[in-house]
Amino acid sequence: MTDLYPFLAVRDVEGAVDFYTRAFGAVEEGERFRPPDGSQIAVLTINGHHVGVATEAPELQTSSPETVGATTVRISLHVDDADAVAQRAVAAGAVERFPVRDQPYGLRQGRLIDPFGHHWLISSPLQ
Repeated sequence: MTDLYPFLAVRDVEGAVDFYTRAFGAVEEGERFRPPDGSQIAVLTINGHHVGVATEAPELQTSSPETVGATTVRISLHVDDADAVAQRAVAAGAVERFPVRDQPYGLRQGRLIDPFGHHWLISSPLQ
């Protein structure tokens, strides 16, 4: 195995790439794949870790959280300063589900919902 990373289904790849860039410092890798049907696939890195973003495809059972109204996956993003990253993500358009605070399991963590319905756990180790 050389890598393992999530692919997030969204309605608006362009908007998602913009949000993840502003919120988490993501960088788009290579050229975005744009087939003739209008869908898009982008691969991003966030501090060296890959995250894929693709146009939802309900016909392939990969609907976005926006379409189904829920998500079954939480993405855990471990950073040096959870408070700063969460604030930046909220400023970029995320909604705070619960604020960053010290948790009994050794993390300073909060949960955000991005504009596309994906849940992000923003965490830093407790010092």
